[in-house]
Amino acid sequence: MPGPPDPLVPSSRLGVAAAVVDGRLEPGDVEVRDGRIAAVGCSPSGRGVALPGLVDLQVNGFAGVDLRTASVDEVHAASRALAAQGCTAFRPTLCSTSIQVYTAALERLDEARSLGTGGARLLGAHLEGPFLSPTWRGAHDPATLCEPDVALLDRLLDAGEVGMMTLAPELPGADALVERLVARGVVVSIGHTDADAATTRDAVARGARHLTHCWNAHRRFAPRDPGPAGVALGDPRVTVGLLADLVHVAPEVVLLTLAAARGRVAVTTDALPAAGLDPSTAGGAGTTSDGRLAGGLRGPLVVLRGLHQLGVGWPELAEVCSGAATRTLGGAGRGLRPGDAADVVVLDDDLGLIRTLVGGVEVAAG
Repeated sequence: MPGPPDPLVPSSRLGVAAAVVDGRLEPGDVEVRDGRIAAVGCSPSGRGVALPGLVDLQVNGFAGVDLRTASVDEVHAASRALAAQGCTAFRPTLCSTSIQVYTAALERLDEARSLGTGGARLLGAHLEGPFLSPTWRGAHDPATLCEPDVALLDRLLDAGEVGMMTLAPELPGADALVERLVARGVVVSIGHTDADAATTRDAVARGARHLTHCWNAHRRFAPRDPGPAGVALGDPRVTVGLLADLVHVAPEVVLLTLAAARGRVAVTTDALPAAGLDPSTAGGAGTTSDGRLAGGLRGPLVVLRGLHQLGVGWPELAEVCSGAATRTLGGAGRGLRPGDAADVVVLDDDLGLIRTLVGGVEVAAG
């Protein structure tokens, strides 16, 4: 298995004209030393713009790899393909499947993580299920859905590193799952749910802190029944996941969401295994055999470009494609400040990839 590329020399310049630093566009170059940002605004400057590396909290697969069944080598291949899309960290997402497939996948992901990927960082897994609403199952196989069960939850959490779980809080017994997940340090995300506003508020009070793909696969927003979206958009404790490929959510709704929950929107791809394979499908989305909308076919950088075409500026691109997601990991969003980890994507004026660095190591180049 190939190892990671040789790291940068102890002190090195990125050669950029500007960088998004802590929410502002800072003219000048960036210096990296020992895997961290050493200085910004350096002279002379070069070309392109440096942003905090893109972080995706929902990746089902990429470049032909299904993360539920992927070998360790395939996980590493997907990580490198994501790095070529400017992604420096991602949550491998395991959508509803059998318990045996869940546990085996978690074990392989742990092994892949321990060996290092040579690409984007492999975060703790996102379990999208199996405790979901049959009413709002989306593309999930109804035969794999389960009633809330704490013992079953513990079995899943014990199988490997889990960082996030999507569940439907209105299901009988879901309260106990929320509390157990919070106690074990797992981010609770509300999704694939028929929860009304009151039930959603109760789940947030118990510790839920995220909404999975706002506007998709959950109870619809209504003036007197705003459901999960209404609560998430209005509650400063909740990060709003947004599948911003401009297919799952209309451009106007993307902009509305960014305005309503400024600083709390984490854009995701919900990428399917076919994402990143065929440029002709880059603007589409997956569907099931019965015509249900499934996950996305755009990579992280393609999604960023779409947002830029909507008029989203550099600082907000960095926030929605990196900062908000990073804060769900339990720390401050990386902002390319001196001392921050050098997880960086460098883009040219046309938003083409120049290079991606993880911990100061170049893992992809355009």
